[in-house]
Amino acid sequence: MNYYIVIPAHNEAAFIQQTLHSIVTQTLAPKKVVVVNDNSSDATESIIDKFTSQHRFISKVNTNSSDEHLPGSKVINAFYKGFETLDDDFDIIVKLDADIVLPNNYFETICKHFSNDATIGIAGGLAYIEKSGNWVYETIADKNHVRGPFKAYRKACFEQIGGLKKELGWDTADVLLARFHGWKVHVDQSLLVKHLKPTGNAYKQNVHRKHGAVFYKLGYGSLISLISAFKIALKKKKIRVFFAYMDGFFTAKKTRVPQMVTPAEARFIRTYRRTQMARKLKSFFGIQSSEN
Repeated sequence: MNYYIVIPAHNEAAFIQQTLHSIVTQTLAPKKVVVVNDNSSDATESIIDKFTSQHRFISKVNTNSSDEHLPGSKVINAFYKGFETLDDDFDIIVKLDADIVLPNNYFETICKHFSNDATIGIAGGLAYIEKSGNWVYETIADKNHVRGPFKAYRKACFEQIGGLKKELGWDTADVLLARFHGWKVHVDQSLLVKHLKPTGNAYKQNVHRKHGAVFYKLGYGSLISLISAFKIALKKKKIRVFFAYMDGFFTAKKTRVPQMVTPAEARFIRTYRRTQMARKLKSFFGIQSSEN
């Protein structure tokens, strides 16, 4: 299967060489890689140039957006700057961050999953971060969720979900919309991806209200948003996170900001999220009862 990769990069000199090296050493090489140098002020561009001079399938696009690292919109705008330079001759499109190290069989394995199951729309591995010299699972997402830093999309799925939303929440919207259209989301837990810059390190910390607004934009509804915000606050062990999320949700609801999904998609998303929550509750109480 032909796969293309687009890599948005903003001031990634500390990491991007490792990312590109892990791509050029894949057992199944990509047909095309576009690296989007997004207004970098460090050595990012010179590192990209080194790889473009050595590998014909790698190209560079320069773009000049804001210096501010805005969650969601900046990275997807840069992604599309690269995507727009590609032709249509691909089976799989990959959005990859510039701080990722892939195992050398990563894309060979991912392509096999897509080949063996025509209903898989999105696929990926699991993210690991370094702590005290050990690589441990990055616990900000469930293990059944393909993370935004390394998402592979079947072409038909990518087109059916309307591509990637150019705003915060794009990497939740894509999965939910893929499921709405009947696609499977496949996580291969044997593919351990090294995430060199843990999620959130590049963002300003005051984004919780914006994340709460995403709950509204995705059609979660008040109850699902409340439960989700409470769960996140528990993970972070900060009650103010809960109130920030809910403030963002209710502000968005009151002002009726445009939603990211249609009413039919929103109904599906609420049903899906309620089902997932119920399943987790049943699993939790099942474990508890078996221990007593």
